[in-house]
Amino acid sequence: MQPAQRRAYGRRATPAVAVLITVLAVAGLGGCTGSDSTTDPDDGASGDSGTAVSAEPGRYRTLPEACGAVSRKTLQALLPGAEQDDKVYDGQAAVTYDIDRRDGCRWKVETTSGTRYLTIDFQRVVSYDPSVSDDDRAQETYEKKAAAADIPDATSSPSSPSGSESGAGDESGASSDESGSSASASSSADEPGQSGKGDKGDEAGKGDKADEGGKSSDSPSAGADASGGSDESDTASEDITPRRLDDLGDDAFLNDQLITKDSGIHRDITVVFRSSNVIATIEYDQWTTDKKHIPSSQELQESAQDLADELTGRLNE
Repeated sequence: MQPAQRRAYGRRATPAVAVLITVLAVAGLGGCTGSDSTTDPDDGASGDSGTAVSAEPGRYRTLPEACGAVSRKTLQALLPGAEQDDKVYDGQAAVTYDIDRRDGCRWKVETTSGTRYLTIDFQRVVSYDPSVSDDDRAQETYEKKAAAADIPDATSSPSSPSGSESGAGDESGASSDESGSSASASSSADEPGQSGKGDKGDEAGKGDKADEGGKSSDSPSAGADASGGSDESDTASEDITPRRLDDLGDDAFLNDQLITKDSGIHRDITVVFRSSNVIATIEYDQWTTDKKHIPSSQELQESAQDLADELTGRLNE
C-alpha cells in the first residue's frame, strides 16, 4: 500500500508545479512588454534629433556674360571717343575657369585728352559648409573687400562663420579673389600711350602702382593734388568721399583715389556691391598727362554708380 500512496502523492503534486510555472511565465512576459513600451518613444525622439539641416542656397545659380552686361549707350557715355573704333565696345574678356562662378571684362579707350579704363567683375559665392548660407559667405567676402579698401565702418577683421573653412568655400573657378580679377588689375596698370607694349606694359604698370601704394603722399584720395591741395570744387563735398552706399544692392561701397606720377595723373573709382550671393566690382579710371586738369571726382563717381544700377538690373533678369 505504501508504494501506491507515494505514486498518488506524486500525481497530485504535478498540477501545482504546472500552475507555478505558468504564473512565472506570465509575469516574465508582462515585464518584457512593459520595458518595450517605455523605450519606444525615446528611440523615435533620438532619430529625429539627428536630422541635419542645410543652410539656404543663394539666389543666383549663374552669372551674366560680363562683356555683354553693359549696354552700348552706357559704354558710349563711359568711353568718350570710342565711337571712332567700334571694336572698343566689344571689350576684352577676363580669363576664368568657370563663367558660372566668375566672369569679367575690360574696356580701354585712348584719346588726345587722356585714357579711360573700365573693368567689371562678377563673383558668385558658394558656401560648401552646410551650416553657412551662400549669402552669409558672400557678405563675409564683401566685408573683407571693404576693410581692405579702408572704407569707413568696414569690419576690420570679419569673423568666419565656419572657422578655417572661410577661405575655401567661397572661391570661384579662378581659385581666388585676386586671380578672378585679373582683368581689373590691369585697368590701372597701363599708362597712357603705352598700350602697344602689351604684357610688358601691363607688368610695368603694376610695378609702378605697387610703388605708389607705399607712398601715401603720392596717393591722396577724393581729389587732392600732389601738393596736398585741390583744384576741384567738388572735392569739398562729403558726398564724393570713400563711403558705403545705402541704395545699391544688399551692401555696397565706393572708393576714390587720385594718384600722381611723373608721367601724369589718374583718378581711380571703384564700386563694389553685393546682391545675395553675387559680388560685383566696377573699376573706372581716367588718366591724363596734363596735371593741371585733374579728372573730376564727381563725374566719374556718378558714371560708375549709374553703371552699378544697370548691372543690378542685369543680375535680376
